[in-house]
Amino acid sequence: MIEAMAQIHMSEAELARNVASALDRVRSGTEIVIERNAQPVAVLRSPEPRRRKLSEIAASLSGQSTATVDAEFAADVQDFIDRHPEPLNAPDWD
Repeated sequence: MIEAMAQIHMSEAELARNVASALDRVRSGTEIVIERNAQPVAVLRSPEPRRRKLSEIAASLSGQSTATVDAEFAADVQDFIDRHPEPLNAPDWD
């Protein structure tokens, strides 16, 4: 198995031995390329990217984190949104 960024390659035999592990990786955002004779034959990926709200991210920070969201942050985000009304075309890898 070759691991690189958020994509891994595995043979169909490796997939057969580790289906539960492979699905756990897919659930966490990893894309898996299934290969037969070192040639890609299929790709496993989540049906949609997992998106988190800022409140979820902030809640997941450790107690020692110094990250803060100040009162001006919401205004900065809204200003950016107002200046960029075009639709977001997220890249495939996102």
